[in-house]
Amino acid sequence: MHTTLAWIDYLIMVIYFAFVLGIGFALKRFMKTSTDFFLSGRSIPAWVAGLAFISANLGAQEVIGMAASGAKYGISTAHFYWLGAIPAMVFVGLFMMPFYYGSRARSVPEYLRLRFDEKTRGLNAISFAAMTIFSSGASMYAMAKLIGVLHIFDPVVHALGLPTGYVFHLSILVSAVITLGYVYLGGLTSAIYNEVLQFFLIVAGFFPLVWLGLKNVGGWEGLIAKCPPGFGHAWKGMTNADTNPLGVEWFALAMGLGFVLSFGYWCTDFLVVQRAMAADSMTSARRTPLIAALPKMAFPFLVILPGLIAVALPTPTAVEAPTSASASVVEADALGHGLIPAKVKTDGSIERDSAGQPVLDYDLAIPKLLLHYFPAGLLGLGLTALLASFMSGMAGNITAFNTVWTFDIYQAYIKPEASDKHYLRMGHFATLFGTAISIAAAYVVASYNNIMELLQLVFAFVNAPLLGTFLLGMFWKRATANGAFFGLLSGIGAAAVHHGVSLPAGSVPGVKGAWINRGAEFVANLAGWSPRLPFHAYRNEMAQNFWTAIWAFGVCFVVTIVVSLATKPRPDEELKGLVYSLTKHDVEHGLPWYRKPEVLGVAVVLMSIALNVIFR
Repeated sequence: MHTTLAWIDYLIMVIYFAFVLGIGFALKRFMKTSTDFFLSGRSIPAWVAGLAFISANLGAQEVIGMAASGAKYGISTAHFYWLGAIPAMVFVGLFMMPFYYGSRARSVPEYLRLRFDEKTRGLNAISFAAMTIFSSGASMYAMAKLIGVLHIFDPVVHALGLPTGYVFHLSILVSAVITLGYVYLGGLTSAIYNEVLQFFLIVAGFFPLVWLGLKNVGGWEGLIAKCPPGFGHAWKGMTNADTNPLGVEWFALAMGLGFVLSFGYWCTDFLVVQRAMAADSMTSARRTPLIAALPKMAFPFLVILPGLIAVALPTPTAVEAPTSASASVVEADALGHGLIPAKVKTDGSIERDSAGQPVLDYDLAIPKLLLHYFPAGLLGLGLTALLASFMSGMAGNITAFNTVWTFDIYQAYIKPEASDKHYLRMGHFATLFGTAISIAAAYVVASYNNIMELLQLVFAFVNAPLLGTFLLGMFWKRATANGAFFGLLSGIGAAAVHHGVSLPAGSVPGVKGAWINRGAEFVANLAGWSPRLPFHAYRNEMAQNFWTAIWAFGVCFVVTIVVSLATKPRPDEELKGLVYSLTKHDVEHGLPWYRKPEVLGVAVVLMSIALNVIFR
């Protein structure tokens, strides 16, 4: 196993960073208006927008998080693709993009203002801005973990006489600074074209990793034989939460992931919708998610299989450890499972759960596998692919944040009558302070051993209730502004309450849940009595997240309907172009039948069904 980088590895990474920044500098002269900076002047071709659409989702949560979930739950993690992405991507392309693109809204919150009112827009803008900060922080955390595994900054920290734990802090800072360059210079256009580059880098870096891993463990059959029971099936045993690795019964999976979280993310998250809104025509905007769905279906084989391979390999022993490895790293590897080590805290000790068992650091599945298989040169390519995914996730969230902040918070409530040049400067400033706040979020992410689980929790708070608001707003003309606002607010509150009274197995009350119980017990202790308040226990974080999303969506949906029926709706004339039944749906003329979005959408759904059947 390699633990240090050769000069060729550093050279590959330096060339990549130089190319990335070069794109930013080349595009800087075209960033003359706020539309250029935030929406690429709506000039991006469909195939570029499609690859950017998927690449914006190929951040740390995708590459690191999906491999971590694969190591923890097996091939059932593919549900996040074949069930939790493809149907929603088809839906947003065929039904929702006409509203987004046709309304000429600059963001998802701005569409809410057009359909409902200012207060609904403001609530969504604030919650979405918070979500992008957490997502960007997750990418920073993942990059810092990678830098720590490679020991790149160890000599610097030791030369300064600082504890080893400061490697993590320095890595967070460096990862934040790296992101600023091309986003600040070239705005969304720079981010989009770099995301296309990052897409091809990730494929080039991870394909040989999977090929080498499968060959080493004896192909698919050898891999499944070496993995824990149930890791080779996506649906088998799903009728009972105790008989499948994911720990989620079929209803929670289908409703929580397949509908609420997936449709809530792909249909309402401005991070991905922004890429389609930058397309050069309505037809291109509709085809963008459909084009992205094609490679999306294949990505489980690039980002989930490495997690299974890491679990299937033998667990390292102290004899196999390199002489340069610290005692804590050797102990963590020996206490791990396969190549998945135990999690090491900043003080060098091993983190343990409430039962005293070592907490496995699943987020290190990909870095450990790269170091295990790749020689010099190829290692540099693989690590550059990882860095590209981190930068893709960070840049995507920052571009979404600076747009929502500038148009939906700053322009709407702070300075509504400024010049376009002023808003362009504010977009640059938002890029800076959004990155700074993301640094703080990275430390919250550090308390989780699987960043995908944290991000699914954040999506449950923000996207799940928003889905209820959007579905009723777009397909029910009777939905009112007050209904949307109080429904959205109630949904967010329901997510908070459910998370506050539930806890995954093996966790302690706090960031991971049961914080309402903990707070109530604290207040009671001050009063002189010590109650033990029960909380609902879930098998793992994923099950808790799915049910949090279900409660958030359900409460928002019901409250929106009830309040809307009790309040006065807007006249039909004001809702044309904003509600499905009141909008003229133009058919794309001049396109051959096989290029129409509807045909592509049907083909994508059929391929997704086939994959579910094959890996059932």
